[in-house]
Amino acid sequence: MLPVTAVFDIGKTNKKFFLFDDDFREVHREYVRFEETEDEDGFPTEDLPALQHWLKEVFDRILQAEEFDVRAINFSSYGASFVHLDEDGEVLTPLYNYNKPMDEALLDQFYATYGPEEEFTRRTGSTRSGMLNSGMQLYWLKHRQPEVFARIKYSLHLPQYLSYIFTGIPISEYTSIGCHTALWDYGKKDYHDWVFSEGIHRMLPPIVSTETSINMNYNGKRIRIGVGVHDSSAALLPYIRSQKKPFLLVSTGTWSVSLNPFTKSTVVTEAPELQCINYMRIDGKPVKAARLFLGQEYKMQTQALAQHFGVDKDYHKTVGFDYEVYRQIVDDFAPHFHFGELTGVVSASETQIPEGAYAYAYHQLMVELVRLQAESIRTAMGETLARKLFIDGGFSDNNVYVQLLTHHFRELSVRTTDSSLGSALGAAIAISDKTLNSKFLKKNYGLRKHQPFIINETVT
Repeated sequence: MLPVTAVFDIGKTNKKFFLFDDDFREVHREYVRFEETEDEDGFPTEDLPALQHWLKEVFDRILQAEEFDVRAINFSSYGASFVHLDEDGEVLTPLYNYNKPMDEALLDQFYATYGPEEEFTRRTGSTRSGMLNSGMQLYWLKHRQPEVFARIKYSLHLPQYLSYIFTGIPISEYTSIGCHTALWDYGKKDYHDWVFSEGIHRMLPPIVSTETSINMNYNGKRIRIGVGVHDSSAALLPYIRSQKKPFLLVSTGTWSVSLNPFTKSTVVTEAPELQCINYMRIDGKPVKAARLFLGQEYKMQTQALAQHFGVDKDYHKTVGFDYEVYRQIVDDFAPHFHFGELTGVVSASETQIPEGAYAYAYHQLMVELVRLQAESIRTAMGETLARKLFIDGGFSDNNVYVQLLTHHFRELSVRTTDSSLGSALGAAIAISDKTLNSKFLKKNYGLRKHQPFIINETVT
């Protein structure tokens, strides 16, 4: 039987399961999607019962398979999401969607009490983002649903809830606490004072290291069970462990997050409109990050393009980079697309899809989106003298995106990695004591280097 580490990698859309051998090579994978349910207000949310059933079904089946010897299991998932448990350990509320609107009057009340807002943002690395700051979800429950709040015994971030399903042990973990939650004060390296003032700390379990694993007897088998890790921090880990010189990582998906783990500052200093926030390394050090709702915007825009040109909704995946089309666009550049999902950015007042070929309109869209992406990356980079720019996640397979971004950062070595692995490999590494060398990414992550296209004449 092949010794393996199992990882559940839970995204907003795709739920993934991987097995890695002792050399961190992928030997098995499964994907599934679930229809969303609704919370009490009719807002879409994760189907927790379906997710829990799938987790148990998949893992129990793998344990019974004669092909694999599962030695350990860990979990990665999206952040900004709490699962609230009652005294009996039962789920008390829906998993509230981080896109759910929050009462602005309540946010005003919060910042009036614990601000000023600019100083709060600096200390917590969390811009005012409503439910996307998971700490605000607890504040909202206390002040808008006090009867529910009073019944909460523990509040677990989603990665830790996934671990709890298998261990029954409630814990907190640094990367989930540190990802723009408005809970953590990076200056004092503890929860912010408001957490104690509101009594929130009483429902946050003890904090353990991301590298913690719990040795348990599960269904008659001795297994090390990890405590879970925030997906962006997990995605960053293989790069940190295998690269010595400064780099930036653009982790792409629904959110495109530019991650700079070499920042020297412990607080965010940029204006909130730049969407510059903090994430956290597994060792508790800050990661300067700039986020862009790029994947969601891209999804909406490509759906509109498909409808306009009468093609399949996935037709955009067939378009490769065309330098001549790009040159036509930038020689007489004018924005054509209005961006509804990207806040705080400059775009056309209304969308005017270029007529002619689909490929031309698609290149126009990508030129405009990648310009915003480049600005976001430079915000995260700050004064860091990075040598390399890594791209992982869904956009690493997008030839037009990669070529345009390579052009914007001609001074850097731009490299892409296998998008299918995402943060799963990082979660496996987090509970391993193995060291990684400089060849790890090429061997295990499908690392590819990209050259800037040749400029025939001056273009921007």
